[in-house]
Amino acid sequence: MTTTGASALGARLDRLPLGPFHRRLVIALAGMILFEWVETYSFAFVAPVLRTQWGLSLSGIAAIVGISQLGAFTGGIAGGYLADRIGRRRTMLAFVTVYCAATALCIAVQNPWQLMAARFAAHLGAQGMAVVAIVVLTEFVPAAARGRLQTYKVAVGSLGIPIAAWAGYFLVPHWTWGWRLVFALGLFGVVFAWLIRRWVPESPRWLASRGRTERAEAVVREIERQCGVTSPETEVRTDGTDAGQGADAGHGADAGHGAEDTARTPPRARIRHLLAGADRRTFLIISAMWVTGLLTYSAYNTWTPTLLSENGLELDDTLLLSAALATAAPVGALIAVPFIDRWDRRTTQLALGLLTAVTLVLFGLVRSQAAIVVLGCAASLLFQMAVPFLQVYSAEVFPTRIRALGSGTANALSRIFNFAAPALVAALFAGLGYTAVFVFLAALSLVGGCVAVAFGPRTTGMSLEDATTPAHQSVTTKEKASS
Repeated sequence: MTTTGASALGARLDRLPLGPFHRRLVIALAGMILFEWVETYSFAFVAPVLRTQWGLSLSGIAAIVGISQLGAFTGGIAGGYLADRIGRRRTMLAFVTVYCAATALCIAVQNPWQLMAARFAAHLGAQGMAVVAIVVLTEFVPAAARGRLQTYKVAVGSLGIPIAAWAGYFLVPHWTWGWRLVFALGLFGVVFAWLIRRWVPESPRWLASRGRTERAEAVVREIERQCGVTSPETEVRTDGTDAGQGADAGHGADAGHGAEDTARTPPRARIRHLLAGADRRTFLIISAMWVTGLLTYSAYNTWTPTLLSENGLELDDTLLLSAALATAAPVGALIAVPFIDRWDRRTTQLALGLLTAVTLVLFGLVRSQAAIVVLGCAASLLFQMAVPFLQVYSAEVFPTRIRALGSGTANALSRIFNFAAPALVAALFAGLGYTAVFVFLAALSLVGGCVAVAFGPRTTGMSLEDATTPAHQSVTTKEKASS
């Protein structure tokens, strides 16, 4: 399909009113992300009791957290690469399968080494699925609602944090095997994996980028039908064939390729493509935002229960306070709904980073439980307000041919830094104390917004095709000059 044809398909998707298709899409993806977050954050609330049962040191906890981040790094790159290579839907389902199988293994582990292996695989599957889910929602949803629906997905997904926290509070202290039940909650994600298989077709934007014109057209027509829209394109096909193929036509995009598809398939997206031309600038911007944003967010959520415990709080009080802080997370995402598609994503990121920095410094200074709860809830609110901005922005700025690889690899790079972060946090705590950890996180929280404002392109309210044009303008100009 030509660039003009792909843009026309994108324009039709952007003109659609929100309808049953979009609701089902958000339900399936958000539900899957919910239990991915349960699995991801469950270890934070299990770690204190494992220190007692298995005699784990802080460095042992750091090793498990670090190897989990290495799994997420692997999953982020692999998920992005495969989603651009073989399709969004097929890749997402494959990684969901890995995630569910590894979560089952987490329940049965008998020692720290087995837990490390299971957590590596679980995070690999969860992250591979998560990076593709961001891209899928971005490519299906109209431009005017892209941020809002991404925020709803994050809000539902972030319920996984309080679910894991409260499960930890009620289950972990009372039974020696209670922590296994916390891990078991992640298995409920298999229900939403089934819904993804049933409700979510292949992305027509990806299909068009691979030259699969007829399949892309069939998916768009089916979405238009479900949204109650009849366009000239819906009524008359240029090749004279019947358009009423239904959603299964989009699912069939995973099958064999026709002659037209093979002839027009572009070169495979590779990591080296992210380091050349205009894509390099985009990749560096998004990588800086992901690395600093996720490092701050993950360190806060993963380490706060253990640091509070090491700072003198009893296990029950630590778990209760952590659960209270986690409960604020979904509210933060919902607060972002009214303005995420109205305010510039870059300046909002900077403002949220500044507020987060102030809150984290104060959190590290106070000692009363009441102040910890108030400031901790404020930090959780701010973190969750920022997450949907980062997710939708990182998918908007890359062209379709490398959208999943670009956003997934940038996300994955943050996991490499997270791999080193546990040792850094442990060293800061041991050498400089409790407060120093939160001052460090406060400084990190400012970086992403500064980079976005200084170097990032504007994307709010723009079609994906238009949003990627400025980043590639200079390359296009050079190519024209040389031709």
